[in-house]
Amino acid sequence: MSAKIPAIELKNITKTFGKVVANKDVCLTVNYGEILSILGENGSGKTTLMNMISGIYYPDAGQILVGGKEVIIASPKDAFKYKIGMIHQHFKLVDVFTATENIILGLENQGRYDLKAAAERVREISEQYGFEIDPNQKIYEMSVSQKQTVEIIKVLYRGADILILDEPTAVLTPQETAKLFTILRKMKEDGKAIIIITHKMHEVLSLSDKVAVLRKGEYIGTVNTAETDESQLTEMMVGKKVSLNIHRSEPKNPEERLIVAHLQCENREGNKVLDDLCFTAYSGEILGIAGIAGSGQRELLETIAGLHPITYGGIQYITPGSGIIENLRDKTPLEIRNLGVRLSFVPEDRLGMGLVGNMGITDNMMLRSYRMGKGLFLKKKEPESLADRIIEQLEVVTPGKATPVRRLSGGNVQKVLVGREIAAAPTVLMAAYPVRGLDINSSYMIYNLLNEQKEKGVAVIFVGEDLDVLLELCDRIVVVGQGRITGIVDARTTTKEEVGLLMTKGGRK
Repeated sequence: MSAKIPAIELKNITKTFGKVVANKDVCLTVNYGEILSILGENGSGKTTLMNMISGIYYPDAGQILVGGKEVIIASPKDAFKYKIGMIHQHFKLVDVFTATENIILGLENQGRYDLKAAAERVREISEQYGFEIDPNQKIYEMSVSQKQTVEIIKVLYRGADILILDEPTAVLTPQETAKLFTILRKMKEDGKAIIIITHKMHEVLSLSDKVAVLRKGEYIGTVNTAETDESQLTEMMVGKKVSLNIHRSEPKNPEERLIVAHLQCENREGNKVLDDLCFTAYSGEILGIAGIAGSGQRELLETIAGLHPITYGGIQYITPGSGIIENLRDKTPLEIRNLGVRLSFVPEDRLGMGLVGNMGITDNMMLRSYRMGKGLFLKKKEPESLADRIIEQLEVVTPGKATPVRRLSGGNVQKVLVGREIAAAPTVLMAAYPVRGLDINSSYMIYNLLNEQKEKGVAVIFVGEDLDVLLELCDRIVVVGQGRITGIVDARTTTKEEVGLLMTKGGRK
């Protein structure tokens, strides 16, 4: 590996899907011993470009050079041949296998695998870079961070010198993120070329040496990280100046809107997923919920929305104006929705929750609003104007409101999901991961919309993955660890480190 010859060079790479141009004439260079961040709005072609380097897609035009020589990468197997490994956002592991078994799975081997020798090699790689992993531990016993470690070791085991990481910190705590960055810096010192896709601007600035920006599938340019800032990078991504300040007003006339008392829930196996949760959500405030992925955030919101059974405790809803107390434990999900308690949950599979992929935006609006339609025909005027409003306000990129939502990029599908719930004029709005995978410009649009709801007197409950945003957007933060509340903190005075430590605790503060 010579520092003078680029690890990877892309020349005029173009990829189309039908009439959609995902990448157009992209030129990009990554050197050995360098960390390059790829930035771009949703639908700008970042993942498509990386999928061509890793052999999942094949370019329609252009050249890929590895170590100065033109190569053809027609499959992930070809990519490994050229020492390229990609760590995807969604892990591809077999739960019942050990770390070692997953790492060697799929390797060509004459005869039987030598698991003992493989486990020893896994330990060597772990010691070299500072990974904390037990080669014999089963995947289902691991944390998200440990599973990611297995994925990274898997590509290193295969001899990768060029690593591509897609949103690697999306589900990590600040402490786990710091550990990962230390490891990536060690790899860089070892001469590895590292490409990282992330939407978290502070991570881009703290980790990378260079930043390459894509806009609408086209390459805008590469800048040295030390010579740029958030504003310049956002302007390159969006093509115009964008304000990157989250406006946080003081809550006005807060009133109790939702009281969660000693809430306990179990999963299908009878294990507690929520254990004695007590907190109050007020009108005119944004209440953040922080926790490591799988700590019970999803079950909490689904329980409030009536989608998950309660085994003990209760949830009281105080009606605005009248002060009438409603016990949500006795109500169906539809009755809870009709009270104004709305859940906008953005899952990893956005089309699997609440949107029908073959329908357009208007028809998806009608699904939510017109359950009690009379006769054979439904009036389309109201949902059409709602669709227009969401498209305009959230800048949804779509050929038209009748275009099937499955044809939209993930980020644009997400805007439709969130916009639909906000448009319903809720009294309690639960927004779970509303900016998951969204670019910075779209994310700030959503933050501003949540603030608008807060200022209208809505009780907003916000579950997010980015602690910096939780601290800047919320008024208070409930920290959940292993299904229990480990602390309730003032977002204006707490620190990221304090919240991160509370996230890793398992009991009551």
